[in-house]
Amino acid sequence: MMGVHLGSVVMKLRTTMDPDQASIDSITLFVALLSACILIGHLLERIRWMNESITALAIGLCTGTIILLTTEGKSSHIFMFDEELFFIYLLPPIIFNAGFQVKKKQFFRNFSTIMLFGAFGTLISFGIISLGSAQLFKKLDIGFLETVDFLALGAIFSATDSVCTLQVLNQDETPLLYSLVFGEGVVNDATSVVLFNAIQRFDLSHITSSIAMKLLGDFLYLFTTSTLLGVAVGLLSAYIIKKLYFGSHSTDREVGLMILMAYLSYMMAELFNLSGILTVFFCGIVMSHYTWHNVTESSRVTTRHSFATMSFISETFIFLYVGMDALDIEKWKLVSKSPGTSVGVSSILLVLVLVGRAASILTLSFLSNLAKRLQSEKIGFSQQVTIWWAGLMRGAVSMALAYNQFTRSGHTQLRGNAIMITSTITIVLFSNVVFGLMTKPLIRLLLAPQKHLGSIISSDEKSFILPLLANEQDSEPDPGDGNIPHSTSLHMRLTKPDKTVHSYWRKFDDSVMRPVFGGRGFTPYVPASPREMFVH
Repeated sequence: MMGVHLGSVVMKLRTTMDPDQASIDSITLFVALLSACILIGHLLERIRWMNESITALAIGLCTGTIILLTTEGKSSHIFMFDEELFFIYLLPPIIFNAGFQVKKKQFFRNFSTIMLFGAFGTLISFGIISLGSAQLFKKLDIGFLETVDFLALGAIFSATDSVCTLQVLNQDETPLLYSLVFGEGVVNDATSVVLFNAIQRFDLSHITSSIAMKLLGDFLYLFTTSTLLGVAVGLLSAYIIKKLYFGSHSTDREVGLMILMAYLSYMMAELFNLSGILTVFFCGIVMSHYTWHNVTESSRVTTRHSFATMSFISETFIFLYVGMDALDIEKWKLVSKSPGTSVGVSSILLVLVLVGRAASILTLSFLSNLAKRLQSEKIGFSQQVTIWWAGLMRGAVSMALAYNQFTRSGHTQLRGNAIMITSTITIVLFSNVVFGLMTKPLIRLLLAPQKHLGSIISSDEKSFILPLLANEQDSEPDPGDGNIPHSTSLHMRLTKPDKTVHSYWRKFDDSVMRPVFGGRGFTPYVPASPREMFVH
């Protein structure tokens, strides 16, 4: 009955003459599918081999099959892919929530290693995939790709998707590993998009040393200015709420302003042709460090859950669509004329992804360990394998960049472009399903002996987690709360701090930044808005 009903709805979408009505019907059906993904994902949560990404992909594949059968092979999806839909509406909440929820102390303590993996590791993978595809595709007699296409492939398949691994890792048990995987994943996505945008700006038909230097300079410019813009908008939001809403807090206005300022940072980056991913990520970090502490307690709870919910729905939406689009008959008809070439392209790209990832992680881990003095700070082999595995999955960013390069509004009539799109879909499905299903057993096998050590390392952080806000990411003590216990080791660290970058930043932050922009311990405690207090 479900298949018949779904088919009738889809046929109605195809035959109706009113585009507004078709849009309403398609949105209704897609919202129903999103609800089903959430419900089924919750029911399958305890299964050892499953995760939310695979659940959404599976439901998308089943839905696409039903639509394909009921439309007699004409289509397999409800919506047509639009790059603007992804980059303007779906990606910002995912990246912002990543920055907003990150444990800043762990992130910045390992900032050099994260940037090493996220930026330089991506460049290594980019180079291996680009050069490898340019050389190996010649043996398949693929003559339709130009230099810019090979470079675009390097950027497309350098974008990782570590969602499956992060769902398994526990940031309290393995704080170092979680911080590295999480931070490297976000910086990697930003680096891939910045690389892709930089490639589009230059005429790369004939690469010279001057063009290569300009490309590198443009990359560094985008990286720096995008970061500074995100920090500036985050500080502006903190200053506005601290100054204008002091004494007259309103939860609705605070939450609305935080959401709009976060989205404004992303749109300003797009307006100035910068990297919106980097901008909104660092905006999220700054807003969680300053702005979040300037609002009422009820606003804190509301904003944290609001950002997490929007990110979750966006991720589910993307994987659901990818599952449906994997059966797009238009592209597969073009590919069916040369199935051997399609299989060869997919296999080569998958091997290059594995090799490029291994080369970057093993090499950079070795260099990172040389700079570490303490054995506990070094990245062990099992951790290197986990980080390598976390970056093998390909997801929404790769799909969006591939569509941007090889299609127009999701459509293509060129066989070469169709091969590239279907190969991308194949790698995304294969990596998420096969590698994703093996993630939980692999991590349990590799990290089982380290759980006790991880819990000891994170004991200081656990002692500062408040009962109400269990997701509080800062491990800094609240000066206004005398009931928070202090561990001996942390007390010694505060009285005799190490001369590290973090200690100097803490002094600068407490003496200059927080008095101006607010933050923990620098703004009065306001439990709720006056209206809420009156109601209670």
